[in-house]
Amino acid sequence: MRFHVLNALLLCSAVSAVASDPALTVITPRGVQRGAEHVLTFSGARLQDAEEILFYEPGFEVVKIEPDAKNANIVRATVKVAPDVELGEKTAQVRTKTGVSDYRTFFVGALPAVAEKEPNTEFSEPQAIEQGVTVEGVIQNEDVDYFVVEAKKGQRLSVEVEGMRFGQTLFDPYIAILDKERFELSAVDDSPLVRQDAVTSIIVPEDGQYTIEMRESGYGGNGNCRYRLHVGQFPRPVAVFPAGGQAGEEVEFTFIGDAEGPIKQKVKLPADGTTEMQIFAQDDRGISPSGHTVRVSPDPDAFETEPNNSLNEAAVVVFPSTFNGVLDKEGDHDYYKFTAKKGQTYEVECYGRRIRTGIDPVMHIFRVKDGKALSGNDDSRGPDSYIRFAVPEDGEYAVRIMDHLNRGGADFVYRVEFQPVEPKLTLGIPRVRRYSQDRQRIYVAKGNRFGTIISASRANFGGELVLEDLELPAGINMVASPMPSNLNTMPVMFEAAADAPLGGALVDFRARLNDESKNISGGFENRADFVIAQPGQSLYAWKDVNRLPVVVVDELPYTIEIVQPKVPIVRNGSMQLKVVATKKEGWDEEIVVQFPFRPPGLGATTSVKMPKGKNEVLYPLSANANAAIGKWPVYALAYANVGGNAFAASQMATLEIAEPYLNLALQRATVELGQETEIVAEVSILKDLAAPATVQLLGLPHKITAEPLQVTKDTKELIFHVKTAPDSPAGNHKNIFCSVVVTENNEPITHARVGGTELRVDKPLPKPVVAAPKKEVAKPKPEAPKPPAEKRLTRLEKLRLEAKQAAGTP
Repeated sequence: MRFHVLNALLLCSAVSAVASDPALTVITPRGVQRGAEHVLTFSGARLQDAEEILFYEPGFEVVKIEPDAKNANIVRATVKVAPDVELGEKTAQVRTKTGVSDYRTFFVGALPAVAEKEPNTEFSEPQAIEQGVTVEGVIQNEDVDYFVVEAKKGQRLSVEVEGMRFGQTLFDPYIAILDKERFELSAVDDSPLVRQDAVTSIIVPEDGQYTIEMRESGYGGNGNCRYRLHVGQFPRPVAVFPAGGQAGEEVEFTFIGDAEGPIKQKVKLPADGTTEMQIFAQDDRGISPSGHTVRVSPDPDAFETEPNNSLNEAAVVVFPSTFNGVLDKEGDHDYYKFTAKKGQTYEVECYGRRIRTGIDPVMHIFRVKDGKALSGNDDSRGPDSYIRFAVPEDGEYAVRIMDHLNRGGADFVYRVEFQPVEPKLTLGIPRVRRYSQDRQRIYVAKGNRFGTIISASRANFGGELVLEDLELPAGINMVASPMPSNLNTMPVMFEAAADAPLGGALVDFRARLNDESKNISGGFENRADFVIAQPGQSLYAWKDVNRLPVVVVDELPYTIEIVQPKVPIVRNGSMQLKVVATKKEGWDEEIVVQFPFRPPGLGATTSVKMPKGKNEVLYPLSANANAAIGKWPVYALAYANVGGNAFAASQMATLEIAEPYLNLALQRATVELGQETEIVAEVSILKDLAAPATVQLLGLPHKITAEPLQVTKDTKELIFHVKTAPDSPAGNHKNIFCSVVVTENNEPITHARVGGTELRVDKPLPKPVVAAPKKEVAKPKPEAPKPPAEKRLTRLEKLRLEAKQAAGTP
């Protein structure tokens, strides 16, 4: 596999800029042999006062801790590794007098280590090594490392590399086994079993020398590209079948993909609630350097029977059971047929890539009687599949498993588990910085406090949560209120007595549903992201842990306290929360204060600073219109430079969020520039006012004023007299509202925004223009009207007129 990325985010080398505790970037050597004593070097920052190495896995005894005399960022620990320690990745962090580091990993192997020696970059000049060793080396840019071993015909020659798994940098190892003619007998880039690392094994064709090539797949490299190359005759399968078994049963597993063929091995599975475990292929010539993940389930196992490549050929299985199969060739589809009853609901999980096999599974559920697909899924569990299946009716159903690209192979092993829908609870600490472990551990100074936020992920249940009794280090007390059913975070305070001994522990941090009739509980989980291609892209190296480090550290030169408010903050209101510091004589540094836990609807600035020479600061808080009513536990967290930033928390204070004490309905108003107007407010008293409240009209434009007014318990109406200036801004001003300050217990209760209205400011209309009088002009006398023109008679009219005149008719 080649990485076509320009930028790699190397998370494992990040050092926190704001942390009271030390930082750990790498543990070297990157691996050790079990059953031996080793000196481990822990490198990072502020490690000079190291007191303890905390190991997450058993089997390690620290004999001696020696800080580097010249470098405060290095400490060395002499460690005895038990001979029965399980092989593979291990986790550790450093506890110092002033804190506890983030955690990093190293590896345990079965073989003695030898160092890579340059020059070994030419095929013709390889480094000679014995079989049965682990080579520790580094790949620089365009570097190729060659190693030569003697081998006999018929022997198994196995090679495995650890590189990307170290979580140091974007390093994609490539390994090959070459004969004396430089012919590749095997070449591997990525092996699903070990993610982006590689494994291989061959049967030696003839006596002679064989060369192992080790490089970065794209011929890249740098000083962080460390590797451990295991070379020997040990078994090196690439998969195991079945991929799990029933709890408490002895299961015969078959390891697949070894050069010598299948290897069978019986393993007794635990019945203590364990859901996953590692098994290792081993024989008289050794043990595989890394194990295979197998599932442990409560149900019996069912197995595919070929042919089962179609719905008509589906393997009939007893239900409930767990289905196990292999897509052993390209285009293979596996069907399982079972009978289920209406009303049953199952969480159906297909495990493939999560147990490090080659398959990218796609899962579908069908109704057998008509072949209808009821549901399907590809990648709900990363590359694996998940379906919540509610059985719609009594009858026969079938599950189909296929690869996303219709691929197949001997290592395309999968396991399908049907589990009833059950409550699940997982706790964590939210990250304060992306890809960082900052403040995901608890470090409490003697005589001081440290606060954190615990998150909870509930699945298939709801309700209030409470923390269980925890086995905390001596001298530490924990303060926590129940987490309401409608929230998924809660503040938790840790307090250390003044005489608490320095020390620490990895704590099984647990919570439960606050209902004793239901046995629902869950524990802490955390994931450290070590190597990611780019933000938001593929994660290549990480480590999950399930315990929370809690330690007591040296006392600090300061403490902080919240002055407990005697009044609530109201919806649409604000508050200045006072935080005071007590400083030891002779110490006076700036203190930065934060407000980590915010009840729903409560807002706060990121931080405020308490300057040198000051011992108090006001922290502005605001509540929106939907802020959650009630009394809430809150705390302040501060850090200051004490030769490195160190954290301290206040006590767990109580902040009450309440309804407003009054409401105002403001009427709209208009006014001309330079004039006065009135804004009338109808007053609704919602709570008893022990003293008059001050009301101020805010949002008024420039050079427009209104005097504050007072409200008593009997006030029904307020009239603000609004004055404008001739040069005030004209227009329709919509953001006019009131601020109300109610005084109670000699403390203000600020209603930051009450009511709302508009004020229209008009320019005066222009005055009318008066026209100048006009001079009289003598009018000419009208002419006498002219007689109307004689009408012209028609011929007929003339004849009639003549006839009348002749007859003497008038």
